[in-house]
Amino acid sequence: MMKLKHIALGMAAVAVLALAGCSSSTKASTDKQTVKVGILQLINQTGLDDARKGFEQELAKAGYKGNKVKIDYVNAQGDQSNLQSMSQRLKQDKNDVNLAIATPAAQALMKADKETPMVFTAVTDPKTAGLVSDPQHPSANVTGVTDMTDIKGQLEYLKQLFPKTKTVGMLYNAAEQNSVTQIKIATKAAKQLGLKVAVATVASTNDVQSATETLAGKADAMYLVTDNTVAAAMPTVGKVSLKKHVPVVCAASTMVEDGGVVTKGISYKELGRQTARLAIKILKGKKVANLPVEKPAKTTVVKNEKMMKVFGLTDADVEK
Repeated sequence: MMKLKHIALGMAAVAVLALAGCSSSTKASTDKQTVKVGILQLINQTGLDDARKGFEQELAKAGYKGNKVKIDYVNAQGDQSNLQSMSQRLKQDKNDVNLAIATPAAQALMKADKETPMVFTAVTDPKTAGLVSDPQHPSANVTGVTDMTDIKGQLEYLKQLFPKTKTVGMLYNAAEQNSVTQIKIATKAAKQLGLKVAVATVASTNDVQSATETLAGKADAMYLVTDNTVAAAMPTVGKVSLKKHVPVVCAASTMVEDGGVVTKGISYKELGRQTARLAIKILKGKKVANLPVEKPAKTTVVKNEKMMKVFGLTDADVEK
């Protein structure tokens, strides 16, 4: 009996040690757990690049860095077929959360993958784009942060800075749903402010120079919405602006930095950070349905000092 008792005690001790080891192993596994994040970006342009950088910076700030995170970043370079194939790739990766940068990327990723939670950024009108039916109650496993700005307020700002403006020029890619929505709002707002509107469209960055030159011949100043094609070619727009001496007020800070004069607009890096905070909530267990679509948290005055001098503006003028 004594021998059997010792055997029983020994087995119990082994079991306790095994459980302790298992607990330790589980904790270690949790500590080293790597979250998987997919990123699909429409095209290379400063605003979208900044949104991605801000997103990754905010993830790192929250501890998702090094071996704590695996980021699979793909860029479609503006090609629709790339968007489709890359969306399928991210779906197969079975990521914990995916980020879509710009409307076409979000639409492609949503169509390909309805299982993985998705956040979007640099999307102007997610409802019209079919990403959400109710921005306050996302129901398709998709939420994010829009880049819709105060368009009428920016046109008022343009008129304040350049009071002699009678006709405002607007340039956009008609294939971008974001831009179509914004141009409708801008056209209506301009007319309310007593401004005439001249519009030109482009199909690619190759069209931007000639279209901008034509537009500059018709307009006293230009207002550019957050159009991805135009944003990618802002250095070209800036050169035409200088050559024709027609000032450009843009909706986004990066567009100003690349060739515009000034804006009271959004920072895409901050937009990316704001979007990352939604993604972090999802990674921590929050359901997408409980995360309403957000608007940009803040706007700032962004200046291009070189262009301001060309068009006779001072810091006091733009800070009013």
